[in-house]
Amino acid sequence: MMWVSCENSLTVVREITAEDTLSAVRATNIEYLRSDSGQVYMRMMAPLMLRFAGDDQKVEFPEGFEAIFFDSIGRPSSRIRANYGLNLEKDQWMLARGDVEVENYQTGELLQTAQLIWNQRDKTIRTGAPVKISSADKNLFGDSLTASDDLSHRILFNIRGTLEMEDDEDVR
Repeated sequence: MMWVSCENSLTVVREITAEDTLSAVRATNIEYLRSDSGQVYMRMMAPLMLRFAGDDQKVEFPEGFEAIFFDSIGRPSSRIRANYGLNLEKDQWMLARGDVEVENYQTGELLQTAQLIWNQRDKTIRTGAPVKISSADKNLFGDSLTASDDLSHRILFNIRGTLEMEDDEDVR
């Protein structure tokens, strides 16, 4: 005869089943549309979404995500994709990590980095990781970045790169 038993302390059981450690919602192959007054301004797709309840509500995308943002007339204006995402709803910031790409369709610029933090309240993005910003006429590299979330105002630290410039006879 063989007896097998398992024992967990009450503290361990409470930690495992605590509301902030178990996802309240688990969804696969999601497509999420966000709108205001009937106008869609964001479309998000992800293979897996975990929503956590409790004091620190958060949404996690452990297998990556892609979000497309639309302008006031419904045209795609920008997109972001990454291998991992974490959105802290109360703090209004999002972490994107792993092959992060931010593309601005109006300017044709593509930002690539390993990690990015988006402060939704301030409408800013930042990273301490190396970045590359490319477009048809330039490739810029930096050791880190602070920018507006539409990339219209940005600071690249330790910037280097190549720019194509037109000849101008007035410039000497």
